[in-house]
Amino acid sequence: MEISFAPLLPLWAVYAALAAILLLSVAGFVTRMRGTVLRGLAGFLVIAAIANPTLSHEERAPLSTIVPIVVDRSQSQLTGERTSQTETALAALQARLATEPGIEPRIVDVQTANADGRAETLAFAALNDAVRDVPPSRLGAAFFITDGQVHDIPDTASGLPAQVPLNAIITGSEDEYDRRIEITDAPRFGLVGESLPVVFTVIDDGPVPGGNTAVTVTARLNGEVVQQMQVSPETSNTIQFDIENGGENIIALSVEPVSGELTEVNNRAIQIVEGVRENLRVLLVSGSPHNGERTWRNLLKSDASVDLVHFTILRPPEKQDGTPINELSLIAFPTRELFVEKIDDFDLIILDRYQNRGVLPLLYYDNIAQYVLNGGALLVAAGPEIAGAESIASTPLSAVLPALPTGDISEGGFKPQVSETGARHPVTRDLPGSEQTPADWGRWFRSIDVSSVNGEAVMTANDAPLLVLSREGQGRVAEFLSDQGWLWARGFEGGGPYVPLYRRIAHWLMKEPALEEEALRASSNGQTIEITRQTMGDAPEEATIRTPSGQTLSVGLEEDEPGLFRGFIDVNEMGLFTIENGVLERLVNVGDPNAPEFKAMISTNQTLTPLAAETSGMVARMNTDTGRILPPVRVSEGPLRTGNNGMMPIVATADTELQSIRSVPLFNGLIAIAVLLAIMSATWWREGRS
Repeated sequence: MEISFAPLLPLWAVYAALAAILLLSVAGFVTRMRGTVLRGLAGFLVIAAIANPTLSHEERAPLSTIVPIVVDRSQSQLTGERTSQTETALAALQARLATEPGIEPRIVDVQTANADGRAETLAFAALNDAVRDVPPSRLGAAFFITDGQVHDIPDTASGLPAQVPLNAIITGSEDEYDRRIEITDAPRFGLVGESLPVVFTVIDDGPVPGGNTAVTVTARLNGEVVQQMQVSPETSNTIQFDIENGGENIIALSVEPVSGELTEVNNRAIQIVEGVRENLRVLLVSGSPHNGERTWRNLLKSDASVDLVHFTILRPPEKQDGTPINELSLIAFPTRELFVEKIDDFDLIILDRYQNRGVLPLLYYDNIAQYVLNGGALLVAAGPEIAGAESIASTPLSAVLPALPTGDISEGGFKPQVSETGARHPVTRDLPGSEQTPADWGRWFRSIDVSSVNGEAVMTANDAPLLVLSREGQGRVAEFLSDQGWLWARGFEGGGPYVPLYRRIAHWLMKEPALEEEALRASSNGQTIEITRQTMGDAPEEATIRTPSGQTLSVGLEEDEPGLFRGFIDVNEMGLFTIENGVLERLVNVGDPNAPEFKAMISTNQTLTPLAAETSGMVARMNTDTGRILPPVRVSEGPLRTGNNGMMPIVATADTELQSIRSVPLFNGLIAIAVLLAIMSATWWREGRS
């Protein structure tokens, strides 16, 4: 109950009247005037009536005490019997809290967080989010059901909502042991062709049997085994990797498992290294000045990643016209340096309308052929010369040419077309304008006839081969059977896609992974894996996926474009996935490659014990063998003054909910008038006697 006032006049008027009555009463007492008490009492009653006092009575109901139960359902909780233990502990705790009146449990499930691609167990962040709408005074305690591997534990109790008691029920067994491997230092970028050091450590958590003996570590690069080595646990080791491909390279280190260990998920650690190519070295040799020469030169010079060496044969050696030596070219053609001493330094050699006019000895052509067979790249942009008597097809270079000329030249306007094979090939698939028949390109007017093709004719001229791609030995050769590409560069009849076409040819020759004819690629976007299969054959079979936990999944691949098949799958794990399709294998990582979730995984009560002690809470490992799944729960009134005394404490809230208010005016109506008249009458009577 409480008394409240709602004055009928402004407060200053009420205070002034009260002061006047007090002064008159004091004056009456000083002068010994009769009836002063009654007059003062009547005045005070008038002031009370003006103040309008009200007697209020509130009816309240106690509010429930909110007890959040944070249930760890992260990936580390999927090992062993922890999943069933978690459900058992949750059921037991809910049953125990149900016996306490006024306790309202709130279940908070915590999945493996993937913020910024980093797999973690953010239990305290989930706790704070779940009770954001709850006043701190209504929180009684926080219960955690976890294996102890929580990655956002605050340093002090100030990180808890309202600093309530923290109680933790630990799943798993205290005699667990696990062997894992961690990459402690590795670069994120590396130059193609150079070696990169990777530092790693094998770590034994718990009482690992034979933990002091050497173990075998296998190193893989993009799925291929590159080295095996014997290392001792708890020691730092370094291994060298040779980066051979541009783009993403996956370095994987795996340690042999130990019998009886908790999990083998963390027996493998990966590092993604972006392979960066140094400037590509290209040698362009033009047999004579012509319109197409500048097209090749401008394209290659516009690429900042290309170092171009360009020579044009302006005059053959046999030409004797009496020109003075000082008026000839200032740079001699360094044939021996280019084709004997430095030939292996080039990533690509382009022979543009080149003919055998005695500039290069026959031995040098054989050097070029051997360069290709040993892994080099050769592009022949053929003109009329290749069909003549001085054709390079009559030299030892013919051993690697995919198409040999017949000696005839086809002249007349035609539109280059992408062949049926070319529609499936990454070099010519989806070239701008090729979706129409005939292609929306300008015409060319000359092509070289060939007798046989040892390779893939990806473009045609009136159904005859125009662009042939071939693998020769360990290297690659492209043969363009026309010198009319410059017409596209000049925009003749609308031009054509010479820039993407020429660029793709060059990158395919230099073994760009994205342009491989038979390739399996995979990428992750959040929890979704996209699988891409490039093939020149028929529709591929289903792709097989091996998850980090060892499960096997299948994904169907559907044709997205000719020769290109795709499939998608959503996964609920994080880590390194292995994708297989036929003989091809690809690795893809979901989440952080070295995420905390996949490091230490044995259950522990050490991580939460300091915070529980600071808040007078309790950490206990559940024990199903003795039938005592969890310790007793104690609900107390008011703040905790002592420790937990072997029980999990809950502080009951004192908050209440207002249900109704009853108000009774004290000076209102006939009663107030009657009292006032009675006192005034008594005053008159008292004065009348005098």
